[in-house]
Amino acid sequence: MKLIALGLIGALALAGCTTVDYTGPGIEPIPGSITYNGQPRTKLTKSPVGSTFPHDFIDQYGRQVEETYIIRPDRTLAIAHRRYRPINIFGRD
Repeated sequence: MKLIALGLIGALALAGCTTVDYTGPGIEPIPGSITYNGQPRTKLTKSPVGSTFPHDFIDQYGRQVEETYIIRPDRTLAIAHRRYRPINIFGRD
């Protein structure tokens, strides 16, 4: 009985897994994004496909933006995640 319960829990856990496909356009770039004026001229040839890296900048409204890029199979970049940090007017973290 324990083996069946364990198998059902494992099957439910695997059913919740999904495959992420980053072949789409990704998030639309904004001023300050690496891909705002198109893809960079240099290709990331040493980085593995699917790897991610962060990029922090201040947008045109003075907000701090954190973006995460993913390297696609054709070596172009897609914005996988964008986060706006709250404006801290009191200087506390």
